[in-house]
Amino acid sequence: MIKPVELPSGESLRPLTEADAPALLDAYLRNRSHLAPYEPDRPDSFYTLEGQRARIAQLARKQQDGEMLPCAMFADGRVLGCATLRGIARGPVLEASLGYWVDAGSTRRGLASAAVAALCKIADEELGLHRIEAGTAPANIASQAVLKRNGFDQFGHAHQHLYIAGRWGDAILFEKILNDRPPPPVDA
Repeated sequence: MIKPVELPSGESLRPLTEADAPALLDAYLRNRSHLAPYEPDRPDSFYTLEGQRARIAQLARKQQDGEMLPCAMFADGRVLGCATLRGIARGPVLEASLGYWVDAGSTRRGLASAAVAALCKIADEELGLHRIEAGTAPANIASQAVLKRNGFDQFGHAHQHLYIAGRWGDAILFEKILNDRPPPPVDA
């Protein structure tokens, strides 16, 4: 079980639970237009309490299966953003893909950088991963700066990588090597 991490600015980062559905819904409603340029189109049901409960239940199943680690940044019971490791791969790969967003009212305070640093530490020390990959829209300079501050290196450009805001968009790809430990032996 991943324990909550206190971030330097006083917020905490922890895995989502079913009880977080109201706060997560509030965050998505507050940030709907802020996130629109960076997130996929969402059905109307996403912006309902039942939709968030169902989503968190699905995320919890994937976390239990070791496929992802969905976390949120909290302050005073409010969700100020999310940071997630998804596509966790084991065996000789030991990697995951990182995604994150921060509340429009909490940007430029170092919250994303602190959350990414915490997830990198969890990925290395608790999940035993070797590598993390992340992608940003070419125009998202702030997100690229977060990754660079956390030791990620740019390694590529993915053309028409994600369908966002009604069109296929490119992504600038970043990676961070967490350690040089060999993976455990593979049985299969």
